[in-house]
Amino acid sequence: MEQRISLITLGVSDLARAKAFYEQLGWRGQEVQETVFIQAGGLAVVLWGRDKLADDAGIADPGADGFGGMALAQNVRSREEVDEVIATASRVLWQRRHALPADVYATARTIAA
Repeated sequence: MEQRISLITLGVSDLARAKAFYEQLGWRGQEVQETVFIQAGGLAVVLWGRDKLADDAGIADPGADGFGGMALAQNVRSREEVDEVIATASRVLWQRRHALPADVYATARTIAA
């Protein structure tokens, strides 16, 4: 499996304000359907509504505890690679389920399923 992060998605409470912050740093992004994509070398930083990110991950966002409002993504080149990544993640999670904090295991397992 290729070691690569494709996207870092940051869940933000105010998209316009977050976009303005990164623009003040000199970063330029493109807004598409209430999501801002900022190319950062070989990966992209994505600004997205925190509520939408939590909903997409299928988890509750109490705001102060648990969900950190961030997601990492790895894009692959084929369906076969998707199957390989999911199989590897599932195997590792199954083997290490007692060593991981319960919320990490539950979230990763949901994603892998």
